[in-house]
Amino acid sequence: MGILEKFSLQDRVALVSGGSGPQFGSSITEALAEAGATVISASRSIERNQAFTNRLREEGYDAHAMQLDITDPQSIENLGCEILNRFGRLDVLVNSAVVGRGGDFEEQTHDYWQFSASGNMSGLFAMCKTYIPSMVKQTRGSIINISSIYGVVGNDPTLYEGTDMKQPPDYTFVKAGMINFTRYVANYYGKQGVRANCICPGGYYNDQPEPFIENYQRRTPVGRMLHNNDIKGAVVFLASDASEYVTGTSLMVDGGWTSL
Repeated sequence: MGILEKFSLQDRVALVSGGSGPQFGSSITEALAEAGATVISASRSIERNQAFTNRLREEGYDAHAMQLDITDPQSIENLGCEILNRFGRLDVLVNSAVVGRGGDFEEQTHDYWQFSASGNMSGLFAMCKTYIPSMVKQTRGSIINISSIYGVVGNDPTLYEGTDMKQPPDYTFVKAGMINFTRYVANYYGKQGVRANCICPGGYYNDQPEPFIENYQRRTPVGRMLHNNDIKGAVVFLASDASEYVTGTSLMVDGGWTSL
């Protein structure tokens, strides 16, 4: 098999939670589809999801929209049954959906943390628990968890000076825990053919206030924020046979942020 063939996802079935999301989700779904996979985009908003996958199908890709609420265990179970009944397998699972991310330390409450944990932590666990058995049965599977640079290094409050942007503490807590959970899954299931890795993106450009953008770009070695296409190559690499000897790692897609 040539090296380009190793990056192909032809005949693979992939699921992306939060797959039509305007930040990472839609880019991840597009990347997997462009690499040849049958892709299921799952999110709470079925209308937006269907519009997104309809566009992909019009472009010639095999994309499907399904509904998912990662805070609801029954929703996760129902999706799992639908995918396995309809497609018979799942080769790639990308956990991209996220809930919450609101408020500073002083503003967040115990109840909010319970809500955040129910989706971002319990939801991640339930998604993996739903699909790993079928991956073990077929002795092949790739799990990609979308973490963050703030799961690896501490937040930098100086970035936010001159803005009213928030620094939610639950986000760093969840993303750091995701990284070690990914290592656990990689170690536990590695000999059964299941790989698990994280991608840790840097700051995503989303029309933030100008002071934040200037501060961020000044601190980042490549001098800019992350754009839609920047995460695509990393996703296809970890999903494909090109990374068949890569597991338990966190791939930084951060413009060099964590190298400083």
